[in-house]
Amino acid sequence: SSSEGFGIAEKIVLLTFISAVILMAILGNLLVMVAVCRDRQLRKIKTNYFIVSLAFADLLVSVLVMPFGAIELVQDNWIYGEMFCLVRTSLDVLLTTASILHLCCISLDRYYAICCQPLVYRNKMTPLRIAVMLGGCWVIPTFISFLPIMQGWNSIGIIDLIQQRQFNKASNSTYCIFMVNKPYAITCSVVAFYIPFLLMVLAYYRIYITAREHAHQIRVLQRAGTPADGRQHPPDQHSTHRMKTETKAAKTLCIIMGCFCLCWAPFFVTNIVDPFINYTVPGKLWTAFLWLGYINSGLNPFLYAFLNKSFRRAFLIILCCGDERYRRPSILGQTVPCSTTTINGSTHVLR
Repeated sequence: SSSEGFGIAEKIVLLTFISAVILMAILGNLLVMVAVCRDRQLRKIKTNYFIVSLAFADLLVSVLVMPFGAIELVQDNWIYGEMFCLVRTSLDVLLTTASILHLCCISLDRYYAICCQPLVYRNKMTPLRIAVMLGGCWVIPTFISFLPIMQGWNSIGIIDLIQQRQFNKASNSTYCIFMVNKPYAITCSVVAFYIPFLLMVLAYYRIYITAREHAHQIRVLQRAGTPADGRQHPPDQHSTHRMKTETKAAKTLCIIMGCFCLCWAPFFVTNIVDPFINYTVPGKLWTAFLWLGYINSGLNPFLYAFLNKSFRRAFLIILCCGDERYRRPSILGQTVPCSTTTINGSTHVLR
């Protein structure tokens, strides 16, 4: 009943905003999936398999979940029946959990790639292991979505309260109410948000420390290569390329994770607090937090476009119908006299 009392003008503004969010999520995530499928260089990066699967989960949110929520919000009524309400709620929980598990896998992939030796990364991130991790991102959420919701485990002890809120006698309206008891609230929130969030924070902290160490080591190597006359030469792009790539990738993924947490943390905090305060959180606040989380499904493609050069180039090629100006320049024939040195398993190139 969060939209009760909205006037015609307010509903038009609300519907326009929601439609923009849904359209942004659909087009953006489709663009990410098409970019990886068409760009050979993007397909070579193992992390992008997780990104494509994440985009697919966000696309399903924008197609299967958000439109029905928007209709109920604007019409102030649920017209699709109790069974479809359970299915829609289960899909919501499933896809939300799948999204954050994908981000957790991405952080682990980056941790092994940046913080471990190359041989360790190749042994850890084999095609089979990537497939198993992707399968887990989709299978694990079913145990806290379809299984308990369809069995009614989330409503044990609060069935009477749910039935009271499902029907508004004053307006003769029916609502798709999703309320959870204390055990389900704690279990779902811990599995879907808090544990993956903790793993991501630890992984990105180690990535940050490692990137700082790599930068310091490369500066030491550059000073060691200074000629006897004491004159400084410009930093070698070859020696710093890997470090810059690793650092930028880590920063990009940290921003993506940060946006996800800012969007979904209010919902998951409220999800745990509400059962312990006798379900007194206002319905409008629930709706605001829920749609704040939905907005995240449309943010990731834009973060890739603005923060990742490879994705930006792939997007421009697609949107500009393969314009040659945006294709990668050939690197064949570019030779620079150099020598190599290895630090902690990372190979750095020096003139």
